[in-house]
Amino acid sequence: MELSPSAHVDTFCRDRLPPFPLWPELHFDLPELVYPARLNCAQRLLDDAVERWGADRPCLLTPSERWTYGELLHRANQVAQVLTEDFGLRPGNRVLLRGPNNPWLVAAWFGVLKAGGVAVTTMPLLRASELAELHDISRPVVAVCDHRYLDELTAADTPGLAVLAYGGPGEQDLAMRCAAKDGEFANVGTSADDVALIAFTSGTTGRPKATMHFHRDVLANADTFSRHVLKPRQDDVFTGTPPLAFTFGLGGLVVFPLHVGAATLLIEQAAPQQLADLVAEHGVTVLFTAPTAYRAIMAAGAVDRLAGVRRCVSAGEALPAAVWEEFHAATGLRIIDGIGATEMLHVFISAADEDIRPGATGRPVPGYRAMVVNEEGEPVPDGQPGLLAVTGPTGCRYLSDPRQTTYVKDGWNITGDTYIRDQDSYFWYVARSDDMIVSSGYNIAGPDVEKALAAHPYVEECGVVGAPDDKRGMLVKAYVVLRAEVAADEVTVKELQNFVKRTIAPYKYPRAIEFVTELPRTSNGKLQRSELRKQAHAAAD
Repeated sequence: MELSPSAHVDTFCRDRLPPFPLWPELHFDLPELVYPARLNCAQRLLDDAVERWGADRPCLLTPSERWTYGELLHRANQVAQVLTEDFGLRPGNRVLLRGPNNPWLVAAWFGVLKAGGVAVTTMPLLRASELAELHDISRPVVAVCDHRYLDELTAADTPGLAVLAYGGPGEQDLAMRCAAKDGEFANVGTSADDVALIAFTSGTTGRPKATMHFHRDVLANADTFSRHVLKPRQDDVFTGTPPLAFTFGLGGLVVFPLHVGAATLLIEQAAPQQLADLVAEHGVTVLFTAPTAYRAIMAAGAVDRLAGVRRCVSAGEALPAAVWEEFHAATGLRIIDGIGATEMLHVFISAADEDIRPGATGRPVPGYRAMVVNEEGEPVPDGQPGLLAVTGPTGCRYLSDPRQTTYVKDGWNITGDTYIRDQDSYFWYVARSDDMIVSSGYNIAGPDVEKALAAHPYVEECGVVGAPDDKRGMLVKAYVVLRAEVAADEVTVKELQNFVKRTIAPYKYPRAIEFVTELPRTSNGKLQRSELRKQAHAAAD
């Protein structure tokens, strides 16, 4: 295997790609997946869109703003100018992006790619210790941060990181700096296999894994799942709840709509009723969210607000057949389920329209191949559970991480999910195969929460697992052994929950805490989370 000559002056990412023998097999089975050797995905998604469809097409919408394609292009060029002229950004440098879903975050993402940089997208709710860890792994040189989210970034230990705020007052704000630029920028001629973005996925050991994706990968997801399953139209208006820091959100709310010249409504935060109202108010036709939100919209009696929607997409957690059936009965809409992974960038198994079988995730998306294997990597018979294995035009490339050998085996991406394939090649989800807790579409590593809880002086030891929950699919449950003389009461529960919220991203906090006198351990002292999971499931029954 040989990579094209890189346009990156800073070779940090390319130097930290896994050795070729540890790469997954890549194949480009569709003609649209054959890309030129020199490719900047920002050029393809934005500059080419303006040239093809005109500058006046609606592009980025919010409850109070409206940016056209031309305006986004102009501001993205200005961001690229600010980064290169004011901050000395060189091709290959990493830029950390931190903020909720809004137009300036999208402009920053495009500006980084245009300048040949590598976008490092992060969840806006991450705390200082988590940001410090991501910084240590990816070594960004600049952080572009919404001014409302500066405190935790300032508190993080990030030596050498220049911070550029946006959305606030002052002459040093990104918008003010952009106003001083003419908006003329020549995109860096990156290679199709230059790294375009680093996306983090929670590791089951508690340390995040950094996945590296090329410029061609960004387009490949649009040319597979979006083109062949979602089938968007130019007159569509997209919206959804996943943050752009999730590759599910980045694809569904930026890459897919811009790939066809559609518009996207960016929402910073919305409860189910608000989401449904915004869908109605802005004429949304394509909705991306988690099963939790579809349940909540029905529970709120707001399904009538979705009358204009023609496409609903669900990912992030398993979609129960009962939810699919109830939603279809209430709206006539067939939710498009799918499984994706940060390692693969987006959805690789799905189905739409008449191909949907409620309860099944679907079949391999055109361009991808999938099978179910045993621990030795051998295919298991249809109808028997095993590990999901996938290959396609995208695949896992961890940044300097020994877990590459766990995720990629014999050229296949082993996702960590247990599945059954039926005789018609439909894939049916069984369970996660590791310690990940998938709650309301968020991936939460149990050890990550354990680490935060263990730092509280009340806690002697703890174990964290997922517990079944009707609303969230799973919720984070902590089993805690308290230190002597600490009361095992509701006051202590609230104290520990609030402590975790302050220590790590609030969505990770344990919604259920059970106090115990001891934790199940192996003879050599290893925590038996499998036993805790059994207890959590038994308590939920």
